[in-house]
Amino acid sequence: MTASPGYLKEIALRRDRVADFHRYPFDLPAIQALGRVVFERPVTFFVGENGSGKSTLLEAIAVALGFNAEGGSRHFNFTTRASHSELHAALRCVRGITRPRDGYFLRAESLFNVATEIERLDAVPAPAPPIADGYGARALHEQSHGETFLALIQNRFRGGGLYMLDEPEAALSPMRQMTLLPIIHDLVVAKSQLIIATHSPILLSYPSAEILQFGPAGIERVEYEETEHFRVTRDFLNRHRAQLKTLLGADGPV
Repeated sequence: MTASPGYLKEIALRRDRVADFHRYPFDLPAIQALGRVVFERPVTFFVGENGSGKSTLLEAIAVALGFNAEGGSRHFNFTTRASHSELHAALRCVRGITRPRDGYFLRAESLFNVATEIERLDAVPAPAPPIADGYGARALHEQSHGETFLALIQNRFRGGGLYMLDEPEAALSPMRQMTLLPIIHDLVVAKSQLIIATHSPILLSYPSAEILQFGPAGIERVEYEETEHFRVTRDFLNRHRAQLKTLLGADGPV
């Protein structure tokens, strides 16, 4: 098992900074029960049902570490719509002695905003090379959502960094998700640490990853085959006709 490079060693909720546990996002069971989370492996997955708090916590970690809430590196400082929660202000983030050479917060839902900001910044005359040069030969806005997502990771993620990805499968087909797996592995070999919120059973299969499942009882460590994402997908694919009859009823078009 490969050890984490330890750029982010652990997080904890500073409960004394929470004014009201009945107010969002502190009313989410996973956040209410949040204690100390230690990152021991280079890849950590946050999994859970919609609304369980996994993306909310990932966003809070990113903001607490100085990243832009809508995505980008620490050098990005723009706001299309300020919608991030107060959770970042109540988080204690313990960093390692070794600092990452690189870092990025990438979220599928606001990737368009990041690409637009890159174009805006490059439109301002500057002595430095255009920012877009670091994202590949083709302009991000001239590619599909999935192509843009992969191009950004392949060209901008340089290794030796801390990378946070929020539901990358939203932009990627199953084949492209499989393409992402070896990219993740190359980043791990290059001494990177990744924290990924996902629903994808394909991405979750990455060997030796830490999987943290968000649920009504809080956050628990689980194995790949124990995740609902794996079990539901497996059961549906193995018995899809029977599952469709159950879902659509006896008169459904099965």
